[in-house]
Amino acid sequence: MKYLIATTFLWAFSFSLIGEFLAGSVNSYTAAFIRSFLALLTFTLILRKPLAIDSLSLKLIAIGGVQLGLMYVCYFHAFNFLSVPLVLLFTILTPIYVTLIDDLFNCRFQPRVLLVASLAVIGAFVIRQHSPGQDFWFGFAVLQGANVCFAFGQVAFKRLAQRAPRCLLPEQQRYFFLGATLVTFIAMLGYGEAPTNITLEQIGILIWLGVVASGVGYFWWNRGAATTDTGTLAIMNNAVIPVGLAVNLALWGAEVNVTKLLLGGAIILLAMLLHRQLNAANN
Repeated sequence: MKYLIATTFLWAFSFSLIGEFLAGSVNSYTAAFIRSFLALLTFTLILRKPLAIDSLSLKLIAIGGVQLGLMYVCYFHAFNFLSVPLVLLFTILTPIYVTLIDDLFNCRFQPRVLLVASLAVIGAFVIRQHSPGQDFWFGFAVLQGANVCFAFGQVAFKRLAQRAPRCLLPEQQRYFFLGATLVTFIAMLGYGEAPTNITLEQIGILIWLGVVASGVGYFWWNRGAATTDTGTLAIMNNAVIPVGLAVNLALWGAEVNVTKLLLGGAIILLAMLLHRQLNAANN
């Protein structure tokens, strides 16, 4: 749980940094590749161990390709059509995807987990109810693709970690980022553009996103996902919304309805407490 909380605060800055400083000026496919590659490079330089491909590493490459690679391709592209508040709004369905994909993997249906995930979605919607623009439906579809990829990867990694705990080791996480780098590299070859007139500020943001938000962030998030239950994982997917808006309000002076922020955050907290109570009652 502590890893999920720490990563939530870490990722709270990413939405604004991408939307305010990169979107529209740095090609989305190129930015996705740079972010993935920098995360891979960070782990490679720190560990200084050669890669050794086996069945576990291949599974991590596949999961990283979906959870991080395909997700980044869709996620960065969405900022070309949506504002930061709309991107935050459209992430609210991720907890539902986490719950349904986990049930699909296990050939079951858990109404109580879907209930608390839905409650977390309601809380996030209360915070970020926003009028859609002309690119609403396309932006919505692109970002839902990112949400499904992120949800699938979380569930797949959690299941893999239960069978092979060594995938949580830093040396194994390199393969996760390798998968993401391969996917984003292919996307960049097809649709990317070399960054021109890029500023030192944008270079610094890309380095921070790659090394810290991706490298450290996904290492922590996957560790947290592997050690928490599905309901908690689903709820924490929406916790970044109130935290991200609070960051916008404090650092960038964004127009945020404080009443909605507090009310939505309280609903998400209520979902977490309800989930814990339901778990205790069933144990």
